[in-house]
Amino acid sequence: VQLQASGGGLVQAGGSLRLSCAASRRTFSNNGMGWFRQAPGKEREFVASISWSSGSILYADSVKGRFTISRDNPKNTMYLQMNSLKPEDTAVYYCAAALGSWSSRALHEYLYWGQGTQVTVSS
Repeated sequence: VQLQASGGGLVQAGGSLRLSCAASRRTFSNNGMGWFRQAPGKEREFVASISWSSGSILYADSVKGRFTISRDNPKNTMYLQMNSLKPEDTAVYYCAAALGSWSSRALHEYLYWGQGTQVTVSS
């Protein structure tokens, strides 16, 4: 089981980044997927999630309207397009695969986790 997040970096406020999460076929097939983030000194928090069919998508209120989650099942890859970035978006971003095929905000429903990619937004 492998999840590999990439695409992080340093960007100015108002800029954009696109994160990718490449998964093994076993991890990705039939699983809901999600993005979480963790800033220094803070708990890991939900960012966005997407069901296996992409029919159910959830966003944290703090990123709604700025971030877009998507997935390409044949490529076993999930994406997070982040626009209008703010300094408070600075964190390590983690991708995760859920226990089921649904979309979920609950951290405990995610079984597999990637290593994280750093996103830093300067003011």
